[in-house]
Amino acid sequence: MTEWVSTTCMRCAVGCGHRQRAVDDGYGIDTVSGDPMHPVSEGLACRRGTRESADPDGTWLTRPLVRRDGELRSTTWENALEEAAGAMRRAMARDPDAVAVLGSGQQTNEAAYALGKLARGGIGTRYYDANTTLCMASAVTAYYDAFGSDAPPCTYDDIPEAESHVVWGANPAVAHPVMFRWIRASAENGDLLVVDPVATETADLADTHVAPDPGGDLALARAVLARVLDRDDADEAFVAAATTGFAELRAKLPDAEVAAAEAGVPMADVDALADAFDGRTLVYWGMGVNQSVDGTATSGALIDICLATGNLGPGTGPFSLTGQANSMGTRVCSSKGSWPGHRDFQDPHERAAVADYWDVDPGRLPDDTGPGPVGTLRAVEDEVDVVWTVATNPVAGVPDAGNVAGRLDEAFLVVQDAFHSETVEHADVVLPAATWGESEGTVMNMERTVSRVRAATETPSGVKQDIDIIADIGQRLCPGLLGEPPLDPEAVFREFCDLTADTDADCSGLSYTRLEAETAVRWPAPGPRASGGYRYHSPADDGAGPTETVDGDADATDADGEAAAPTGADADWSFPTPSGKARFSTAVEPHDAEPTDESYPLVLTTGREADGYNTGVRSREGPGEPTAPVARVAPATMSEVADGDREVSLASRRGSVDVTLHPDEAVPDGVVWLSIHHPATNRLTTPERDPRSAEPNLKQCAVRVEPRTEESEAKGAEPDEETPTDRPAPVGEVAE
Repeated sequence: MTEWVSTTCMRCAVGCGHRQRAVDDGYGIDTVSGDPMHPVSEGLACRRGTRESADPDGTWLTRPLVRRDGELRSTTWENALEEAAGAMRRAMARDPDAVAVLGSGQQTNEAAYALGKLARGGIGTRYYDANTTLCMASAVTAYYDAFGSDAPPCTYDDIPEAESHVVWGANPAVAHPVMFRWIRASAENGDLLVVDPVATETADLADTHVAPDPGGDLALARAVLARVLDRDDADEAFVAAATTGFAELRAKLPDAEVAAAEAGVPMADVDALADAFDGRTLVYWGMGVNQSVDGTATSGALIDICLATGNLGPGTGPFSLTGQANSMGTRVCSSKGSWPGHRDFQDPHERAAVADYWDVDPGRLPDDTGPGPVGTLRAVEDEVDVVWTVATNPVAGVPDAGNVAGRLDEAFLVVQDAFHSETVEHADVVLPAATWGESEGTVMNMERTVSRVRAATETPSGVKQDIDIIADIGQRLCPGLLGEPPLDPEAVFREFCDLTADTDADCSGLSYTRLEAETAVRWPAPGPRASGGYRYHSPADDGAGPTETVDGDADATDADGEAAAPTGADADWSFPTPSGKARFSTAVEPHDAEPTDESYPLVLTTGREADGYNTGVRSREGPGEPTAPVARVAPATMSEVADGDREVSLASRRGSVDVTLHPDEAVPDGVVWLSIHHPATNRLTTPERDPRSAEPNLKQCAVRVEPRTEESEAKGAEPDEETPTDRPAPVGEVAE
């Protein structure tokens, strides 16, 4: 019987420890269970994480493919790599920006670092993104605005210490089941409040559900802060000691009742939220806040409530919930929005330091971070000739997806993935990559904890690791930049860690040897015994134990567990801002990305399903979809618009999708809910973006119900008959 291999789940960003065991014969994962030795999850694991690690439903890619006479056909790795690199080489000769690279939060830190190094330091393109602009860019921008640095100040250690838990625009009962278990356990002796237009699974378990109108989050957050100030509940001592900009914001705040009405929320709900911030409060938010034209402003408004009420410090604070497993890692490693270690992209000294470390001409490095996926794909017709996607599926995952598919048909498209996605259908070259259980490296979860990913089974014949595919292309484009493939992930990790020394995201004290001994370590980790706690916070009586801590100690209690670390004005705060203080934001006016009107009277919103995986490549068969998506609507809405017919089309200003209407009282009247995991959903959504973060407004757009057309647009294309999709899925029972 094969041995158990300790690894980290790649399903979401909680970062649970897994144990995996390979099949006895051939390749594949036989059994997956939670790892009781992993300090993050201590043996907990959700059903979907274990099942999708061992037995995903997607259609595997088994060998390299190239397009010939309009069809994808099998080829050798040498031919596929040379064809991909040749197209990039020709585009680079015209302009480095003629090559676009789209990475993903599904890559290891090592692969993300290598891809960013090649995209920025080798190709030199500004058209590069790592998928974080589709999910976390608004929260990241707000963190920089407030604290001068990315990533939540909080950690999982704070969850049991909180008295109130406010979940805003997120559904962790579905998206982060293990983390939600911790939240519920803590809320048994406190309060759980959920802010969401829809009565989600998380809202069903809450003490209080507040349902703003779709897009009403910024107005509601400002109403809550205004109400806090009306009641003289601000922590004036903390505000004076640790923040700047409060007076300016206070002067701009709207009247609480006016803002509540704009959000579509009664004042009783505003009071309930204001009450929640009277004690030790954690506020969590997700895509319902971030994926909006007001995403940065709303994220900032939630941080402002924490600052104004002194809810910063152990057991309190603003905690953005990350979706993809290694979204944090891509932000720290990949050179997307900052250089490795969160080095400032625009700072010429940081650019020079990175160029020197990589041994490239500083002039090769682009001087801006690029426009994100939406802007990158818009540039295909004018500037971009070649698009290289890595573990991402823009034909299904980017708004206005029908237009995206058309643009990709105009480019030379290289797709690197483990599964046959909608994007593969438009590819000129397909490079099959290893997936969970087949890859070596590290990942970072949403609380900044780094842990190992290990291969429990051999990489199948015809498939390569992401990092080696990147190195193969890099060697053809920029010999010597990444090194000769196959690359050693440990050596790449060491290079990345060394480059982060003395940065805000210092990982220089990490190593595979240390992770082998400690299993998981939270950054910043500037030394071999250092690990990160609550950020920006240094309690007076911090007393580090056997393991040195930095950024405070989220578990600072005495031997009897009675002396909690001081918070608010009682702690010593230091932020990487010019003043050394946290900064209040000032945006108060909400914007409507796409108002309803007589032609499009309904609001479409999107959300997660319990068993759905991102764009569905691991949770459904093939790139096509056999059934129309289910559109959940209020019974009153269904009676008004459908005339008894459930099989209808849903149309926006960008396209039409056949749907099956389902009456659901959890959805408010006038709203239509679709799953984000269905490949047809984003044919409807708007590409309007947050002006600060470039994150698209995926959560609201105007739609109408129409009679169904003859041909269903929701089914998508079936795989070409010549496309090999016979890689067998791993087999075996899944341990709960």
